[in-house]
Amino acid sequence: MRKKKTILVAPLNWGLGHATRCIPIINLLLTHNFNVLIGSDGAPLRLLKKEFPTLKCIELPSYNITYPKKGEHFKLKLFLKLPTIRKAIASEKNIIKKLVRSGQIDGVISDNRLGVRNKQIPSVFITHQLNVLSGSTSYFSSKMHQQIIKKYDACWVPDTEKGISLSGKLGHPKKINFPVHYIGPLSRMTKEILPKKYDILALLSGPEPQRTLLEDKLIDVLGNSPKKVLLVRGVIEEEELTSVKKGIEVVNFLQSSSLEKAINESTLVISRSGYTTIMDLAAMEKDAFFIPTPGQYEQEYLAKQLKKQQLVPSCKQENFSLKKLEKVKNYKGLKSIANETNYKQLLSLFESE
Repeated sequence: MRKKKTILVAPLNWGLGHATRCIPIINLLLTHNFNVLIGSDGAPLRLLKKEFPTLKCIELPSYNITYPKKGEHFKLKLFLKLPTIRKAIASEKNIIKKLVRSGQIDGVISDNRLGVRNKQIPSVFITHQLNVLSGSTSYFSSKMHQQIIKKYDACWVPDTEKGISLSGKLGHPKKINFPVHYIGPLSRMTKEILPKKYDILALLSGPEPQRTLLEDKLIDVLGNSPKKVLLVRGVIEEEELTSVKKGIEVVNFLQSSSLEKAINESTLVISRSGYTTIMDLAAMEKDAFFIPTPGQYEQEYLAKQLKKQQLVPSCKQENFSLKKLEKVKNYKGLKSIANETNYKQLLSLFESE
């Protein structure tokens, strides 16, 4: 009998979205008789260890991405971080080279980790950002990103190629000179009709200090209101810890099954407009209100697009108030998008000798 092939799945540590959208990918690989090695760092690695306690994990170097308190300084801060990021990418390449040489992996799936690839084995890059928005430098940031993606054997975009799209122009450039596979939206969530327990579920994620700034803002605005609120902090720790702040039920994190239940039991979800969150809420057909991370062009664009399509209202972090939530009833809400991907064909890349 042929030996099972081992695929390294490596999400970027930039909030929890890259890790959570890798959960259905890992399950898909396990279902199709592959071994999986998980590679990441920080909170995403801790999250995936909890989701897949029996799988082997390795720690990859951190890109150390943080947000400034003022969103308009984000591009400058990222520019200053470039030497650290380049060093992490070089270190990633060396780790992958050693894993390949020792026969520990037979393929890689990188979710936006730029150094996780090797010419000796099939290497896949997952992204919804074929175009990378960065304000006045969007053309250059997009071209640079596309040059990196071209080095991989395949690029998987978690969206539909035609018709209704969640990523908009991010995942659909006018011209592209390498093969792209649209694999349909990825979600670890399933819609279920359950009695409503919460009026509002506030779902936090993303790098500091913006995650904490939004947490403080939501507790201040939603605290002591007549609404029944559950706030999930998105802070991955050893145990799920629950407390009450200003009448709000606060939990540090929830694993997938518990989070799925909480979303199904909630009337409305307030969150960042991160792409993975949008895919999860679309799969669950939820009403939502988005507060994009200040200075993150991608989230600002996605929130604007969904607002324009009359699907989900949104506002700037500093402008959020209880009154803003009254707009939700005038929007259609997110809907599930049919997905007909041939996963066996998609994974055949890793079957070649």
